[in-house]
Amino acid sequence: MHLKRILDLTLGSALLALTAPLLAAAAAATALRRPPGGVFAREACTGLDGRPFTLRTLRTRHRHLATLSRLPHVVRGEMSLVGPAPLPPGAPGEDARWRRSVKPGLTGLAQVRGGSGLPWDEPLMLDQHYVEHHGIGLDVALLLRTPAALLTAPRGEADLSDADHRRRGYSAAE
Repeated sequence: MHLKRILDLTLGSALLALTAPLLAAAAAATALRRPPGGVFAREACTGLDGRPFTLRTLRTRHRHLATLSRLPHVVRGEMSLVGPAPLPPGAPGEDARWRRSVKPGLTGLAQVRGGSGLPWDEPLMLDQHYVEHHGIGLDVALLLRTPAALLTAPRGEADLSDADHRRRGYSAAE
């Protein structure tokens, strides 16, 4: 078993156990509103090697709870804690070979940096950068930065540079 899968399974299971009461309360509150289509939104997404899976997300106005409601996908192995955002079939960039070489994730460079006012294609470039340079060190760094970015960034904005994980002395000119 790869180190990344071990991290996903152990941390994902722990987070799911810790947040289960909160998610259950949010699901109950959502059920009382009787949203059309039920408590969970379902979306077809493309996973590792282009395999389709149905992404289930709690229908709540709280983005963080909606994201946490995707933890069962991490535990099942359809998603990872860190990776490019899950995309539906036919979405721009969904069929890129680099994207299909890793599992989609709950967080990543693009998700942590989201809403930064950068050009529209920046999330796609950040996802590609992650895939080309991913490793357990980058995953841990992104996992550690995600809570702070979510709590301190106005309207979902974050201040994470795609170069933050590079070794000291790195230069793009090399």
